[in-house]
Amino acid sequence: MNTTPDTPERPAPVSFAQALKFWFWLGCVSFGGPAGQIALMHEELVVRRRWISEKRYLHALHYCMLLPGPEAQQLATYTGWLMHGTRGGMAAGALFVLPSLVLLIALSWAYTVWGQHPWGQALLWGLKPAVTALVLQAVHRMAKRTLKAPWLWALAAASLLGTLWGLSFPWIILGAALLGYGMARHRPVAAASHGAANAAPHVPAWLDDDTAQPAHTHYSHARLVRALLLGVGLWAVSLGGIALLLGTAHTLTQMGGFFTQAALLTFGGAYAVLPFVTQAAVMQYGWLSATQMMDGLALGESTPGPLIIVVAFVGFIGGHSQALLGNPLLGGIAAACVVTWFTFLPSFVFILAGGPLVEATRHMPSLAGPLQGITAAVIGVVLHLAGTFAWHTVWPTGQWTQADWPALALTALAAWLLIARQWPVMRVLAICVLVGMGVQWV
Repeated sequence: MNTTPDTPERPAPVSFAQALKFWFWLGCVSFGGPAGQIALMHEELVVRRRWISEKRYLHALHYCMLLPGPEAQQLATYTGWLMHGTRGGMAAGALFVLPSLVLLIALSWAYTVWGQHPWGQALLWGLKPAVTALVLQAVHRMAKRTLKAPWLWALAAASLLGTLWGLSFPWIILGAALLGYGMARHRPVAAASHGAANAAPHVPAWLDDDTAQPAHTHYSHARLVRALLLGVGLWAVSLGGIALLLGTAHTLTQMGGFFTQAALLTFGGAYAVLPFVTQAAVMQYGWLSATQMMDGLALGESTPGPLIIVVAFVGFIGGHSQALLGNPLLGGIAAACVVTWFTFLPSFVFILAGGPLVEATRHMPSLAGPLQGITAAVIGVVLHLAGTFAWHTVWPTGQWTQADWPALALTALAAWLLIARQWPVMRVLAICVLVGMGVQWV
């Protein structure tokens, strides 16, 4: 590409060592949920470092938004793969998760040791309203960018009613996708924005629009089959090995199977799958209580990385309470690692197997309709989750006549600060913790 005196030169190729440092840094500072993480990657990869062009970044983002799983982590994996092949994708995806996993295991252990202490209870009392407000904020954000037509509002309401009625989450997602596909053919709606910046004047990037396609991105049927067989083989060997060593009824085997299923149903981000995980982990398997699930979400919000890493807390508490492998701490760590492995393994398979196909089909037909239908349905499901969390926060005894009015007031304050004033999440969490400590002191 020719450059004018006002146009920056194309950046030099990025080494694998440079990329490793960046991905580790990103995993340590990626607070703010999926929207914030996607915006941060856009700022660093497209604007500041110019490692990838705007169009390539958006092309990868649109693919990741159509996949089940954490889109920000998948976007990091895709970009790492695009830059340095399979080792680049595996390193980027793993380093996006590992710092938050280590930190959350440490916080989970601290929770089991000090969670029942009066000051620990005060801290958690302050965090519960913040968690409820955060879920309400997620509903507000999704509704604002998705519900652009009456049928989408109706679909969100129907999803909420279906959830209250007890309809299974996979059926809600399937029905929403089919309805979205049908409606998009007759009443197209504007594509949703997913946190990337508006298109800017083009400047050269290392992997630019006109850059020759790297060899590892060339699509072939043999490469696709190899990647799929490797991914499915890793899943079968790991889950089969656990079942063979511990038995099919063991908690670790059940966790591996369940979180594989959950990983394939996480359309719409972490908040979409949390109701599914909460229902199964609390009511079906009894790995933890609903109150503990709220505490885990609060801890997950305070760590970097993908929010779905909260499943590591679910695994830790389940393994710790049952003293798996003969020791509570060892059982908690083992369960957290098992849950994380089976939650994120499908994401790596989707990217490393499907990446070449996506690169070969730059002008693939839009799937905005099914995606919008799914997101609209997810809004109803997440709103139900917010109601569940509000019930356990404001009416902890389960009686309508015994409301915790200070908790209700703090929930309203946190929701106002997050939604109306758009305060950062960490600042709101800090305020709620300070209020909780103050109430305990009084």
